[in-house]
Amino acid sequence: MAAHRGVGRYAKIVGMTDRRKLPIGIQTFAKIRGEGCYYVDKTPLIARLAEQGSFYFLSRPRRFGKSLLIDTIAEAFAGQRALFEGGEAAVALGVDPAVANRPRLFLAEHWDWSQRHPVVRLSFAGGRLEQRSDLERSIRRQLRDNAHRLGVALSDPDDVAGSFDELITRAAEAHGQQAVVLVDEYDKPILDNLETPEVARAMREGLRNLYSVIKGRDADVRFAMLTGVSKFSKVSIFSGLNNLNDITLDDRYGTLCGYTEEDLDTVFAPEFEAAASEGQPLDRAEVRRWYNGYAWGPTAVYNPFDVLLLLDKRQYRAHWFETGTPTFLVQWLQRKGFFTPRLEQLYADEALLSAFDVDGIEPEAMLWQTGYLTIGQVLRDADYTAYELRLPNHEVRTALNSALMAAWHPEGLHAAQPALLLRRMLASGDAAALKAHFERLFASIPHDWYRANPIAQYEGYFASVCYSHLASLGVEIIAEDVSNEGQCDLTVKHAGTAWVFEFKVVDGEQGTGEALRQLQAKDYAAKHRGAPGVERVIEVGVEFSRTRRQIVGWDVRQADGR
Repeated sequence: MAAHRGVGRYAKIVGMTDRRKLPIGIQTFAKIRGEGCYYVDKTPLIARLAEQGSFYFLSRPRRFGKSLLIDTIAEAFAGQRALFEGGEAAVALGVDPAVANRPRLFLAEHWDWSQRHPVVRLSFAGGRLEQRSDLERSIRRQLRDNAHRLGVALSDPDDVAGSFDELITRAAEAHGQQAVVLVDEYDKPILDNLETPEVARAMREGLRNLYSVIKGRDADVRFAMLTGVSKFSKVSIFSGLNNLNDITLDDRYGTLCGYTEEDLDTVFAPEFEAAASEGQPLDRAEVRRWYNGYAWGPTAVYNPFDVLLLLDKRQYRAHWFETGTPTFLVQWLQRKGFFTPRLEQLYADEALLSAFDVDGIEPEAMLWQTGYLTIGQVLRDADYTAYELRLPNHEVRTALNSALMAAWHPEGLHAAQPALLLRRMLASGDAAALKAHFERLFASIPHDWYRANPIAQYEGYFASVCYSHLASLGVEIIAEDVSNEGQCDLTVKHAGTAWVFEFKVVDGEQGTGEALRQLQAKDYAAKHRGAPGVERVIEVGVEFSRTRRQIVGWDVRQADGR
């Protein structure tokens, strides 16, 4: 299976000129191919995986195509060649002639179709399991269904781990080929219960008991893959399961899930052409700003769900974010007292990104694994590797900060003026109106809320509210120094105006002017004077009273952009 040779050339010719059905919500490979839907061909990478290894683990955020990937791998190992063929070859193999013009996939001619493997599949993608007993029941049912489909019997169905082990062995024996084991959303029963740690721990133990079966099954397993959102540390759920090759940050598989810029140029070109011809053109730069930017390797990718919904509705909206951003994530950041300007730039090493367990989750790991942060660049020094993390795109920056603002302010965003008015204040350089806006914002927070809400007790609360409120507007945000040392706290650029903010918390009830003096003394705004597109630079020193819980200092210096 020489999968890696000629992949680039092949990728450039798979696009079709005719419009197809958008596979919104379809995670079944056979349905996508059988109904003539658009399909971004990931089979060159699947061939490489099968050629170069046997046991894999892949972590990706929700709605990035993990379930479709697993289903495609299953159909390949099951020998369903017709699904991968196109044109006359597909018709000869029994494909409906109505969809025979679908493109032929790479795997059609780069796979040993004479080998048919029994495929054991487990999935925890559907529904929510709230008790350990529910998990056990789900596993037993799935093992029973697999056994029935593969034509084998299980001697003790109540023994979960024993039945899983027996299923693999008997399937391989009955079919005369090694088994393929695929687990989709392996961690969902744990993630669904993070707000109740005792239940999450019970789920973790049940899944560890199940997955431990995979270890040492080289003789009967041709290929195994586990996919999920999180990358739990090996000492928790993967204890002893050290034969899994983690390809989450493997450059070769960075585009295994997600759409690339080239995919939009080729596979989805008919949709962009149709939008333009129908008077609803989709500006590619704007599409990129909104939805591109996720990176697990050198090539950035789009969230597939976002692309499909955009092409269908032709509206720029937070499609992915709106389909299930967990409430627990916002509440968890709230309890942690997370300093939100850090979202613009964080640093972590691989150990920290993997530090994910029920009893200890670091903010960097949580935000990265759930898709709200992505890798900006990889920093290497001899044998040490670190990662710069950043918000991936406009959708995540605005939607996440809107959700945080709604959680942090007792009246949510209802206390704030409409975003359009606030954007106009920033564009026009109206510092007095902006001051009045933030004064009203903080004044609307009841005194009792501060006592009851842990986030109001930490030093960066005021700056976090200002950052998240402004970032939710969709304006350009630059948090240059997440530790508040050496550089200004926040820069906001919009419509030719650059606002340079320095925040300070004071113990008294009057402003001291120290915030603006620091801005001037260190001339933080110098980099923006004369910068392309900057017509006006406004320096603002903002001081918050710890006792009054209000802005007590708002000192402004304004100049043109020269």
